[in-house]
Amino acid sequence: MPHVRANGLDVAYAVEGAGPPLVLVHGASSSGAADFSAVLPALAGAFRCHVPDARGHGGTRWDAADGFRYEWLVDDLTAFVDALGLETCNVLGFSMGAATALGFAARHPERLQTLVLVGLSPEREPRASVARRLFDPDRIERHDPAWAAELAARHDPVQGPGAWRRLLPAVARDVASQELHGPAELVRIDCPVLLAVGDRDPFVPVDQAWRLKRQLPDARLFVAPGCGHEVLLRRPALAIEALAGFYRSTHEAARRRAEAYGSVTAPAHGARPTAPFSSARAEAAGPLEPDTTWLKEAAR
Repeated sequence: MPHVRANGLDVAYAVEGAGPPLVLVHGASSSGAADFSAVLPALAGAFRCHVPDARGHGGTRWDAADGFRYEWLVDDLTAFVDALGLETCNVLGFSMGAATALGFAARHPERLQTLVLVGLSPEREPRASVARRLFDPDRIERHDPAWAAELAARHDPVQGPGAWRRLLPAVARDVASQELHGPAELVRIDCPVLLAVGDRDPFVPVDQAWRLKRQLPDARLFVAPGCGHEVLLRRPALAIEALAGFYRSTHEAARRRAEAYGSVTAPAHGARPTAPFSSARAEAAGPLEPDTTWLKEAAR
């Protein structure tokens, strides 16, 4: 996995595909590879996908004992796109990554061609309460040893033994204290936006996602049925169809925004961003099966 120096970090990232730039920002406790595995093959058919690991996660070394703040994540994302030389880009964020993407958009609305936010609410509750309960390392080791082993395997090789036990409480503390974006900031985000949420997401009630949509000038809302927080992993076929429709319908707007900032990236090798995903790709993502993970999420 390559690294790029950004905001004092050696940011590990994957890159795949050809076409306009798309930066995918993962959720807390996870990694880019884990959160986007189900949709990345389809996205890479139309975009040059850049998938960084956040500080303290996966391959980007940072000890959460030294602090973990939402504002730093926004600084990291800004420095990352600068280091890659991306004047404008498309951004897709999930959960913590969606919050990071929203902060980047609020600071630099002119640099966004499009924005996709999955599993995000700009309100503190119930996010903070769920994160505090979910990210308790002692509870995880007692009641969910498989997840504890997964976290250790994902983070310990680079971050050091037991790093995940420092990381998760630090994330939960930040969720409970981070500054929230108000209407005056949100209304400045004038790029096309897609909001996606599961109808059983314990972090983000659908009515909160709807209120966020109403505060953004050019937004639409996709609600995944029978789904918890992890829409991209649990409902990949539906998510790919929603992304396909969004990117097709906003292609011209994205092109105009890139031109206005002087950073048009032409699709390579005949890729057609106006039709990024075929129905075959959506079908390959798997059939619509019952998703019971939300029950586990809610019980944690």
